[in-house]
Amino acid sequence: MRAKMEDIEKFVRGFSRFQQQYFSEENTLYDALRAGQRPTTLLIGCCDSRVDPMLLTGSDPGDMFVVRNIANLVPPCAPDAPPGVSSAIEFAICNLEVARVIVLGHARCGGIRALLAPQQEARETDFVERWMRIAAPVRERVLRDLAHKSSEERHQACEQASILQSLDNLLTYPWLKRRVEQGKLMLHGWYFDIDSGALMAYSARQQQFLPMVCPIPTRARAIE
Repeated sequence: MRAKMEDIEKFVRGFSRFQQQYFSEENTLYDALRAGQRPTTLLIGCCDSRVDPMLLTGSDPGDMFVVRNIANLVPPCAPDAPPGVSSAIEFAICNLEVARVIVLGHARCGGIRALLAPQQEARETDFVERWMRIAAPVRERVLRDLAHKSSEERHQACEQASILQSLDNLLTYPWLKRRVEQGKLMLHGWYFDIDSGALMAYSARQQQFLPMVCPIPTRARAIE
């Protein structure tokens, strides 16, 4: 119980710092945001507590419209698509008219681990397993093509391939695809390496993830 109370106290102190930063007389950001939000970017990220998009990118309130779910997946456009994620994408594209969409995946993703090694024992619910079926084609391709690789290599390959799957699924939304074709919307696939602290982006030209922000040299040596 004491640990839980300490957590709550930490969160309250954190809000107090936020209040001092953004609601002081010197900061007028929320004066503008009260009239409405105008984010330039939709970021689709993972629920993982280690991968907070606003913290990772140093963003201020109002900079990003963020959708988070297990393993940063995008369901394809279909009448039975999960409405939570699809409705957020629709709102960001059609109402807020963001200029870019970033799908942010990361290393050591628990959702991808569940995808590659589904639970064998029966559970009261199977929400995670059902959600991860969106990435089933990725699992099948990785297990087929990388059967000779280590489990760690297959795991990372699946993490990165699921980002590309989500980018492909975004293009199944006709109003989104139309904006991409008109040059009004850019799509990006990013990968955060928790081990090294690096940020990588997918290059369609190179057909691989390349560093945008390299590891800090001392950190890179420490994990070798």
